[in-house]
Amino acid sequence: MRLLIIEDDERGASYLMRGLAESGHIVDRAADGETGLALASEGIYDVLIMDRRLPRLDGIALVTNLRAAGQDTPILMLSAIAGTRDRVEGMQAGCDDYLAKPYAFVELLARVEALARRVDRARRHAVLEVADLRFDTAIRRATRAGRPIALQHREGLLLELLMRHADQIVTRSMLLEAVWDYDFEPRGNIIDRHIYRLRQKIDGEHAQKLIRTVRGAGYMIAAAASEPP
Repeated sequence: MRLLIIEDDERGASYLMRGLAESGHIVDRAADGETGLALASEGIYDVLIMDRRLPRLDGIALVTNLRAAGQDTPILMLSAIAGTRDRVEGMQAGCDDYLAKPYAFVELLARVEALARRVDRARRHAVLEVADLRFDTAIRRATRAGRPIALQHREGLLLELLMRHADQIVTRSMLLEAVWDYDFEPRGNIIDRHIYRLRQKIDGEHAQKLIRTVRGAGYMIAAAASEPP
């Protein structure tokens, strides 16, 4: 899994990152709420783990902003503030789980994996639609106007990410991290080549073009009419 930790305490964050990495997960970290919000909004993480007390933007406000923007990534909140009223406030803001500090790492890991399984079950049965394009994530099958489209593995991952962010710009870094698991800009035009092949399969001879290049920003899939890229 790819996890994001939003925690300003260096010692606590290092302990948590080390444990999660040793458990086989890819872990990123933000040290304040504003940076955490920017990273979490990219939609590339399986679970968010965040402290409640954060500089620049507190945890409750961070969760509220994410949910208001339609971001449904599961969130586990960690806090020494963990009375009944505090936990209720966190859950009402949009947290999926709430764990008191200090905590046992094995319990945190179990909760994170349970949240990921819950979302994975829902996503496996999702059918995404943009105009006459459909993508069944359970069987990895795409159709356009009822016609099947043969996709290679990475093309399917690209299409799913674009369709989950329909009408939104998907940046090159989002594509790299979600599809290639890179956190740096590689040499060459690997993204352009894959997008070109995907566009040929999805749009091809159709008059309505769905996949667009947003110059200087990334890519987008949308049903509304636009100028050719």
